[in-house]
Amino acid sequence: MELTAAQKKVVVFDYGFGNVRSAERALARVGADVEITRDFDKAMNADGLLVPGVGAFAACMQGLRAARGDWVVDRRLSGGRPVMGICVGMQILFARGIEHGVEAEGLDEWPGTVAPLQAEVVPHMGWNTVDAPADSRLFAGLDADARFYFVHSYAVHDWTLEAHNPVIEAPKVTWSTHGKPFVAAVENGALWATQFHPEKSGDAGAQLLTNWIGTL
Repeated sequence: MELTAAQKKVVVFDYGFGNVRSAERALARVGADVEITRDFDKAMNADGLLVPGVGAFAACMQGLRAARGDWVVDRRLSGGRPVMGICVGMQILFARGIEHGVEAEGLDEWPGTVAPLQAEVVPHMGWNTVDAPADSRLFAGLDADARFYFVHSYAVHDWTLEAHNPVIEAPKVTWSTHGKPFVAAVENGALWATQFHPEKSGDAGAQLLTNWIGTL
């Protein structure tokens, strides 16, 4: 029998960098059984792991490593266990980040560099639309003009990972534009992520989280 959303255990990983309470409330709103913790075993055994993130790329990576979050993410993904990153929690999934001329290593789950937004107004703060693939599961049930809440000064502007193995589903990349197009979300096997904040995006964000929980 398929588990209901209320039976899906989601851990919001608490490593000191993220709006964990907002994420907890948003996930509980859509029926998940949510716990905020940095406990290694609980994070490993949950149906889904959500990695939030706010602040500087390098500081988030330092905090994540101190909490063994890099091990948790890597080992969950090695076993095909779902992980979702939000905002800087998405950015640190890439190979590197450059802020104020300083380069820091990310988790390198995806190639690419998180770099300053190329726009007249920075940060990108407020509501914006996205261009999602037609077969996206993350954005299923959402209108093309659905708007999501962004707060960021950095992003990935170039996607370079391609899947050449026909047995492996190619990553689905969603884009948005602020000055120049940037990666707004990625669906790649067990690893999903958004640059925007679904927990701050009202009904559209709730639908997106519902879609994620439905895959757990």
